[in-house]
Amino acid sequence: MPMNKPHLEFHTIDMHEGWETPPGYPPGGASQRILASDIDETKKMGSRTRLLRIEAGTFTKKAFVHDHWEEVYLISGDLTVGNDENGNGGESFPSNTYACRPPGAYHGPFKSEHGCLLLEIHYYDESTK
Repeated sequence: MPMNKPHLEFHTIDMHEGWETPPGYPPGGASQRILASDIDETKKMGSRTRLLRIEAGTFTKKAFVHDHWEEVYLISGDLTVGNDENGNGGESFPSNTYACRPPGAYHGPFKSEHGCLLLEIHYYDESTK
């Protein structure tokens, strides 16, 4: 059964309300704002588009891995990938950088020295089912 994201025309995104802590991130240090989604991770179908905001000084301690594709565009700020459990080390990236990760790719941990805003698209590849 095909799934479909909602049809949404241009509208203002509230950058203050409607944010929540995403799984795997420390409370208060990172928040997501779902823009559109029909993803069903149990049935491995659909897609999700979200904004992810990481506050200055926030870091995660473990790598992430998931069973869907992930595309990430760093809109503003800085993002370090591959820090240790204490937030040290890793490779830093500036705004206007992009990543595309296939299912099963380990990535992270992450930190941001000055804070950042990311646009992420997560989706299942229907052709590989």
